[in-house]
Amino acid sequence: MALPEVHVFIGLGSNEGDSLQHLSDARRNISELPEANLIAASSFYRTAAWGKTDQPDFINQVIQISSTFHPEELMLSLLQIEERMGRKREEKWGPRSIDLDILFFGQSILHSDLLQVPHPHITERRFVLEPLCELAPYFTHPLNGKTVRQLLELCTDIGSVKRINSGNE
Repeated sequence: MALPEVHVFIGLGSNEGDSLQHLSDARRNISELPEANLIAASSFYRTAAWGKTDQPDFINQVIQISSTFHPEELMLSLLQIEERMGRKREEKWGPRSIDLDILFFGQSILHSDLLQVPHPHITERRFVLEPLCELAPYFTHPLNGKTVRQLLELCTDIGSVKRINSGNE
């Protein structure tokens, strides 16, 4: 059953193979979903690995879509895209060809076995907050009431995050 249209922010990341191409392919696959429309894409950012730091840097990006999917339906679609693109889940926070995370699903709060929104680590990850702030600096976190810009200013993550170009190139 389709829901009212909601704005969703999705984090994209890759550190295996041609990461820029992987992000481009993921954006295309997401925009082809029947219940999703791509609204905006942040620039690309070269970022230090987080959690498991002894691996290559990532290329990260955040996109904004409008969707009438239920949050768990969208997550299942994103997992299918990851699988089609060769994602292997062999090691927590390990290298990957593509990683797709729902960051915010409008102002929804959801905790299920499949999905937590807002993403539970968003406030700790500069590599998510920098591109998210580029798209939606005044979007308010539904649990703590802080804007994305405020969350970025308060973030204690010191990992390297460098903008490398526009995400629409």
